[in-house]
Amino acid sequence: MTTSDFPHDTESLDHHHDAAHTHLHSQESIRKVVNRLSRIEGHVRGIKAMVESDRPCPDVLVQVAAVRGALDRVARLILDEHLSQCVARAAQEGNIEAEIEELKTALDRFLI
Repeated sequence: MTTSDFPHDTESLDHHHDAAHTHLHSQESIRKVVNRLSRIEGHVRGIKAMVESDRPCPDVLVQVAAVRGALDRVARLILDEHLSQCVARAAQEGNIEAEIEELKTALDRFLI
């Protein structure tokens, strides 16, 4: 499987922000997300090894489901952080409408 197998364009990977728009996150929240993603990355490598060693499809599917669940939990962490930090900051700075539109666009892509 290559990156071309995924239904996205490069723009969806390179999140675009205007110069005035900042996303500041605590080192702790960044560390939590990065640690979870590292575990998921290892899990995906394990699934790849299962496929390469011709493990039974149901076993592989169970592991894929586990990764999907883990990714959903990471997305929830990111969304919670965004709502509590970025959206709150935008409200204080008076540019909540732009922040909400950006979030809606991201959620439209995420929920497809």
